[in-house]
Parts: sequence; C-alpha cells; structure tokens
Amino acid sequence: MARKLLFTGDINLMHVTDPQLPFNRVLDAMRDADLRFGNLECCLYEPDGARSAADEGFYASPAAGRALQLAGFDVIGNANNVNYGAEAIRSSLAELARLGIPSTGAGLNRKQARQPVIIERNGLRYGFLQRTSVYWPTNHEAGEMSPGVAALRGHTAYQLPLHRISPDIPPANRPGVPPVVVTWADPAYLAEYVAEIRALRGQVDVLVASQHWGFKEDVLEYMTEIAHAALDAGADIVIGHGPHYALPVEIYKDRPVYYGLGSFSFHTGHGGRKHGNWLGMIARVTIDGGKPAEAAFEFVRHNERNETVICDITQEQAGLDALRKRSGTFRTRLEVSGNAVVFRAEN
Repeated sequence: MARKLLFTGDINLMHVTDPQLPFNRVLDAMRDADLRFGNLECCLYEPDGARSAADEGFYASPAAGRALQLAGFDVIGNANNVNYGAEAIRSSLAELARLGIPSTGAGLNRKQARQPVIIERNGLRYGFLQRTSVYWPTNHEAGEMSPGVAALRGHTAYQLPLHRISPDIPPANRPGVPPVVVTWADPAYLAEYVAEIRALRGQVDVLVASQHWGFKEDVLEYMTEIAHAALDAGADIVIGHGPHYALPVEIYKDRPVYYGLGSFSFHTGHGGRKHGNWLGMIARVTIDGGKPAEAAFEFVRHNERNETVICDITQEQAGLDALRKRSGTFRTRLEVSGNAVVFRAEN
C-alpha cells in the first residue's frame, strides 16, 4: 500500500496570536498525508527583553506552537540559523515535547542534537535527521555539554579566473574579473554524517535527510555534495531548507532531492523586516514498497491575513518556468499533473 509523505518549507511563528490562523487554509492537504515534516525557523520562547528579533534568534510565543499541533505535524526540524540561544532552545524543545511533536537537529548537548527521530506508522518505520550548514559562530553549534544545533560545516574559497574571450583564444590576465566562488562540505563533518545515516539505515524502512543550507537562489557545490553523499549512504529523500526561495529539484539514483522548499509560513525577519511576496513549495513523496515511487510539489504563498494558501498552478507560470529551467541543469523533467508538479529524471 502506498504511503504519502508531506514536507513543508520554513515556518516562523513570530507575532502569531491565533494558532488556528497560519495553516487553516492548508489543513486538507496536511491531513491527506500519512506523515508530515516541517522546518521550524524560530524558538518557542519568551525572551526577558535582553534579546530581540534584531539579534541572531527568532522568538515566538510558546503558545504559538499550538499551530504546529493543529496542522498535524508529526516531526519538526530545529537545525537552522535562528534556533539560537541556550535558554531559547531549552524552551523550544520543552514546548515541542509538551505538544507531543518529536524534533531533530537541536538538543541540550551535541549527542542529543544529532539524534534522529524514528516514527512507526502503518507498518513502516521512518527515520529523520536534520543538519544545518548555516549558523552563527557564537555558541550556536551544540557542544558536549551545551545546547545548540547539529551542524554540518561548509567552506568557501574565491578562485581568481583567467579571462577567456573565446574558446579558441588563450586566457589572459585581466584585472577586475569577478572571482569564482567555490564551496565544499567539511570532510570530517560529512564523514560523521554519512556514518550516522548508515547507522540509521539499519533501523528504518524510509530515511529522510533534511539540510538547512544555501545562499539565495543558488544551488552551491557543497549542497549537491552533501545531498548525493546522504543518498549514497542510504537516505531515501533529501529535503532542503533555508534560502526562502523555491529551489531546483533533482532525481539522483531514483531518489528525490528538493534543494529548497522556500517559506511555508514566514512573515517577519531580522529587525522586523517583512518577508513579502515569497513563493514556497509543499513537497509530496509517495512511498511504495518502502521506496520513493513519485515526487511532486505544489506552490504556496501567503494571503493578506498571513494564512498559507496553495497556489493555482495556472497563476504561477513564471515561477514554474524558472524552476523548470534551473532543474534542467540536473537533468530533471517537470510535468504538471492537476495542480501539482511531478518531477522525474530525464531519460
């Protein structure tokens, strides 16, 4: 029997006073799935006034966490750049536990932060891991005895290119040519992550690896490196979060990669800045025989009441065309099916 998994983009509940409001318009879609996972980009924490949204962390009232429960989320990921601060993380983890929602990616210490969530549902065991490559340098990564997030470090280099006018003319030095940005995953962190996925693989039927990463609309080299390494180690699905853009999708060795689902409920940024006209994605993966059988998505936006709504695909042609072109670099074909977009590897 086929199972339906649903994954959402970034969720920020700052300034939410009515927990029924954010997801009221997508409840039918949420309930249609057998299992639901989302990335929580805030801490459920009431600061004492010493820290605010202008600092590293985003803080929402613990009462706003009820929205996650009402929407039916089964697992929450906490490994990202705004789950910040020891007290805030403690509060958020306690509130999620009180709501009965297991989470991964943050913890009271490094071991706990890196622990997977395993859920049994309808005869299958599902495993979830989350790591972040985007985090603050000041006491944010979980330590042996300190709260924080589960990190997977990446590195950046700037390579000076030689300017080439055309393929048949040798390159020449030309001052002022922009550098080429090169990124890669930290080898030690990646090796540890691969080992953790392999260990989890033996305990579950379906393994989901969630990554918080990226910069704007680019799929950087380290993102592909991590995604492919996770799938080679035994993951069945890779879900990307972080940049607040709908990023390309890929089928790698018959398994889906969503490089970025964008926002799902995200309205306020640092310093009170509004996250305005964003276009996000709800990812749907059908599991049949313990393996991904179909990968699809629908576009989402928010309306004037800050409710998340599923878009009419016929009204999002520009976004679809852009995503189709960029996913083509991964030899991935996008096909509209009703209001959803199904993606497959090109033959």
